[in-house]
Amino acid sequence: MLRFFQALMPREEKFFTLFNDHARTLVDGAIALRDLLEGGAGVAEACRRIVAHENQADAIARDVLLGVRRTFITPLDRGDIKELINQLDDAIDQMQKTAKAITLFEVTEFELQMRQMADIILRCAELTVEAVGLLSAMQENAARINAIAEEITRLEEQADELNDQGIKALYKKHKGGDAMGFIVGNEIYDHLEKVVDRFEDVANRISGILIEQV
Repeated sequence: MLRFFQALMPREEKFFTLFNDHARTLVDGAIALRDLLEGGAGVAEACRRIVAHENQADAIARDVLLGVRRTFITPLDRGDIKELINQLDDAIDQMQKTAKAITLFEVTEFELQMRQMADIILRCAELTVEAVGLLSAMQENAARINAIAEEITRLEEQADELNDQGIKALYKKHKGGDAMGFIVGNEIYDHLEKVVDRFEDVANRISGILIEQV
């Protein structure tokens, strides 16, 4: 009976707009991360851009959480709204942590596999924007949303393989005695892998919402 009355009452749809706005900050952050991993003189500016996009994303996430408290009828379960925005925010938070580690260790040159992982991160961000944009009409878009979630999972597997290849290459490069070089490189790989993992978390949450709603 409650579901029947909820269906008749107007729902606050601004959450979908805020989800879309936040997802676009992930693309902006991913572009900056990819530019960062090109290395050279642009590292500091790329790090600054990532921090700026992370701050923008935090502001949007706060608006979502405030809206959940103030809105009587929400378009999705309140717990799903909070979990989705938190997981979206975790993705760009992890990009910011990657930039922070690179700044801390003063790294300006990056391995091929790191740059390839950055390409995967950008693709995951683009797919996330598409998936989030389909949520407002998820019944009609269920097949495409599921396909996006599956593609992000495949990309996460590719990133894992690149991570393994990169760490092995680091070991071979530094086994002659540059232990710090290996430690720093391994730290960056760990952060990059976690960024991709956060996108997989988002894809899994969207899939869960789809199962509940459709």
